[in-house]
Amino acid sequence: MLRINDDLAIVQTVDFFAPVVDNPYEYGAIAAANSMSDVFAMGGRVTMGLNIAAFPDDLDIGILSEIFRGGADKLAEAGGVIAGGHTVTDDEPKYGIAVTGTIHPDRIWAKSGARAGDVLFLTKPLGSGVLTTAAKQQKIPRDVLEPAIEQMLRLNLRARDIAVDHIVHASTDITGFGLAGHAWEMATRSGVAIDIDMSALPVLPHVRELVAAGVMAGGLHRNRDHFSSLTDGVSISVGIADEEVAIAFDPQTSGGLMFAIPGDAADEFESAFQATGESIWRIGRVSHGRGVHLSGPTV
Repeated sequence: MLRINDDLAIVQTVDFFAPVVDNPYEYGAIAAANSMSDVFAMGGRVTMGLNIAAFPDDLDIGILSEIFRGGADKLAEAGGVIAGGHTVTDDEPKYGIAVTGTIHPDRIWAKSGARAGDVLFLTKPLGSGVLTTAAKQQKIPRDVLEPAIEQMLRLNLRARDIAVDHIVHASTDITGFGLAGHAWEMATRSGVAIDIDMSALPVLPHVRELVAAGVMAGGLHRNRDHFSSLTDGVSISVGIADEEVAIAFDPQTSGGLMFAIPGDAADEFESAFQATGESIWRIGRVSHGRGVHLSGPTV
C-alpha cells in the first residue's frame, strides 16, 4: 500500500498463469478477473492494469490479440483500463495483469484481523481446479466445464461492493492454495483458529464424482501435503471422506472471497447478499487457538 493522503492509498497486485480453458478470449478474461481479485479482497477499486504475457513464436498472433481483448474487456467491466504492458517469447502461453487500485488507507481489509467469535463466509463454490484439470485431460465435455467458466469469469467486485457497507474483520480471495490453505494464512496472521464446516462447503456440479474417479489438479496434492505438515497447520476430523477433504485443498482460479464477520453482525451481512441475489455461504467459525480444522457442523 502507498498512502497518498488521509483519504487515498494505492494498492497493487500481480498474477499470471498458463491457459485454464481453450478459448483465448475466455482465458484472457478469466486471467484478468483472477488478477483483480486481490484488490477486491482488500476492499479496493481497480483503476488500471499492465498486461504481462508470454507467447510462443509459432502460434497465430491473433490468439494473443483475443487474450488481450478478453483481459481488457474484463478490466473495463471493473471500471479500469489497460495502460500498456510487456510480452516475452516462451514455449507456453501465459497471461495476467499487474493491477493498480485505490482504497481509503484506514479501510483496508487484511488477512490478519480475524477474531474469535467471527463467522466465515464464502462467495463462490469450490472445484474449479478439478474441472479445468478434467477438461485438459479431455474427460468432460464443454457443458460440464461451463459452470466453472461462468464462475471464473465472475468478478468479485459485486461481493466487495456489498461487503464494504459492513464490518469486515478479515478477508482473502481463494486461489492457488485452495480454501484450506488460504484459511490457514488467515488463521496464522490473525493468531486464531479457524474451524471449517465441511458439510457447508458449496461445490460445483460433477466435482465430487471426478475427485472420486481420481481426477485432481497437481496443486491439490501439494497443498494438502504442505499445509497438513505444518505446525498448527490444517487438521482433519476422523470420518470425513477423503474426496471431501480434497475439495478443500483444490487450487482455485478466480475463486471467491472469504470474509470473517463479527458473529453478532453475521445475519445482517448474509441478508445483504441475499437481497441482491449475490451468492454467499456460511462455512465456519473463528475461535481461540491456532491452525485450521476441517470438521463437521460448526455453525
